[in-house]
Amino acid sequence: MLDGHEPLALVDSIPKAHKVATRSIGPGEPVRRYGQVIGFASQVIAPGAHIHSHNLDMGNHKAWNDRSGMTAGAPVSLPRMPAGRSFAGFHRPDGKVGTRNYLGVVTSVNCSGSVARFIAEEAIRTGLLDAFAGIDGIAPIVHGTGCGMASDDEGYDTLHRTLSGYIQHPNFGGVLLVGLGCEMMQVADLVGRDRPRADGSFRYMTIQQSGGTKKTVERGVAMLRELAEVASRARRAPAGIDRLVLGLQCGGSDGYSGMTANPALGHASDLIVAAGGTTILSETPEIYGAEHLLTARAQSQGVADRLMERIDWWERYTAMHGGKMDNNPSPGNKRGGLTTILEKSLGAVAKSGSAPLSAVLKYGEPVNANGFVFMDSPGYDPCSVTGQIASGANLVAFTTGRGSVSGYMPTPCLKLATNSEMYARMADDMDVNCGDILSGGVSLAEKGAAILDQLIAVASGEETKSEQQGFGGVEFVPWQLGAVM
Repeated sequence: MLDGHEPLALVDSIPKAHKVATRSIGPGEPVRRYGQVIGFASQVIAPGAHIHSHNLDMGNHKAWNDRSGMTAGAPVSLPRMPAGRSFAGFHRPDGKVGTRNYLGVVTSVNCSGSVARFIAEEAIRTGLLDAFAGIDGIAPIVHGTGCGMASDDEGYDTLHRTLSGYIQHPNFGGVLLVGLGCEMMQVADLVGRDRPRADGSFRYMTIQQSGGTKKTVERGVAMLRELAEVASRARRAPAGIDRLVLGLQCGGSDGYSGMTANPALGHASDLIVAAGGTTILSETPEIYGAEHLLTARAQSQGVADRLMERIDWWERYTAMHGGKMDNNPSPGNKRGGLTTILEKSLGAVAKSGSAPLSAVLKYGEPVNANGFVFMDSPGYDPCSVTGQIASGANLVAFTTGRGSVSGYMPTPCLKLATNSEMYARMADDMDVNCGDILSGGVSLAEKGAAILDQLIAVASGEETKSEQQGFGGVEFVPWQLGAVM
């Protein structure tokens, strides 16, 4: 029986987290969930029938959701953060605070990727870090681009921002930049007029100038030893919550995501913003159809317009490549109960809580102001998280209903399970169970506060499940834009 309604007889078998019609719905009628339109009936849907891809599609959602009304709204009140909350972090000379203290071996181009790994592997094999306390490890940051591209287009600028963001990231206590020498993304351009890290924690070289692979590895290990001496001097010290920069992510979502983990994370996000910290929502294709919920919270009309410009760009971008925005949800999302991108986006936006939207950033653009911000990115999780870390995220919270496994060195990633069944099945990978919001009567506010407690513990050095299992070696995935030449 539904609240306030007569008993509802099911006419179909309804899988967990899937939708059931509470009344008769005619062809072309909007179907609502969370009080919002998630699509339109493609045929008659009887009361008690299963609603999914066989009888629900996108329809003309733009006509229903008038974009002319997407204007900035009034400020909202946020929950109070208890006074005195802090975490133990690494204070860097530029004023940023790290939650980890890694040595990074960052590559300018795919051609130096293997050598970067050789350097890290040789340093670990020879026990380089044994003599230095307080260093979390050595993280090779390798990728598949950096050449075969134009030097003056959006793709180049995006990669340059991404690599620069990692080189300057506060979760690195020292960074070695390795290039080949002849690539389009020149090491000299990444170094610039002033070295990116003014405290002596930066070195750079190219394989060609160093004399080839063997000599580069020998020189690289020696440089890492120098960097380790600098990084080992850092010690954790109390830092305010205003120094947290949290990336908000979801992947492998299901029908429970928008009811449990995502809104609970949204409450934690509001607590961080209320304390002066920063949270970053991304994955532009996964806010599609729910953008009006964000523009209504924009601090200015300019911020709202900037978000809509990004939505328009994505419509052109997908059309240019023969795709469409409703290519997302994925098959796994659909098996988990999500039918259209409109439905998925409503749940995804819930991760951002209710804080005002203070800025809209390009992919990997540095976060220079506290508050809730949006960073443009694809919906592909590793690519999106890579951009958030480049923008400055020193912590990531990742909700999942199907069971995504990943990690993102140098930034720790907390996994939040949307349902208790998956949490129990994948307990080695999940950090927090949000399924008890439905099964145990835990409130969203209670779970949000518990998520914040766990985030603070992780920021202070407690390892996440993904860190314990060694994830993070293959998840650096910069967004590739433009022609490959």
